[in-house]
Amino acid sequence: MREEIIGDCRLILGDCRDILPTLGPVDAVVTDPPYGIGEAAGKNKSRGNMAVAKDYGNDEWDNQAISADLLHMVMTAGRNNIIFGGNYYPMPATSCWLVWDKLNGDNDFADCELAWTNLPKAVRRIRYMWNGMLRANGEERGDHPTQKPLGVMAWCLQQLPADTRTVLDPFMGSGTTGVACVAAGMAFTGIERETRYFDAACRRIEAAYKQPRLFAEPVQRAVQEVLFD
Repeated sequence: MREEIIGDCRLILGDCRDILPTLGPVDAVVTDPPYGIGEAAGKNKSRGNMAVAKDYGNDEWDNQAISADLLHMVMTAGRNNIIFGGNYYPMPATSCWLVWDKLNGDNDFADCELAWTNLPKAVRRIRYMWNGMLRANGEERGDHPTQKPLGVMAWCLQQLPADTRTVLDPFMGSGTTGVACVAAGMAFTGIERETRYFDAACRRIEAAYKQPRLFAEPVQRAVQEVLFD
């Protein structure tokens, strides 16, 4: 296990099954666990049309969904939950799904992605383009095959109660949730078991602290365009 402290962010390299029991409770869990659909198994390199798609290699971490026991550990780690891919799991009934419309045109990606929440509010949707090299605000994509947009994760954080101060992502990947927390002024704990993604998360979060306004302003602008659409 390895641990890095960057500002108000605590980043832990290791398996969340071992680490979650050692952590105290947080205000919110915001995460994107493996769905078990093989997205890490080299699919992306076959999807290019206008430009050559990036080859992220062929990994096995998305070959199966996480266990029911681990899902329970994740859900009980925080008072509020936002869990992408909840439609792949037997989740409790909820009034609030978060819907990300990717505006991604004609390809084999889903038109939308869903995040299950336990928030006491109605369904919410964000339209945020994420189609190959066509991405809202020209946002970069390059460290992780299933990386979520910063604009989408910032919007997710805005759905949480106003008193949310601490956020946990047990499947941190390349750290997008952490970068969004830096921009929002929230404390963040992230866990990632793959070294290359953990290192990418450290780099991105360090950069967010060095130039926070470069992250915060375009994200805020994109979110407001959707919220008042």
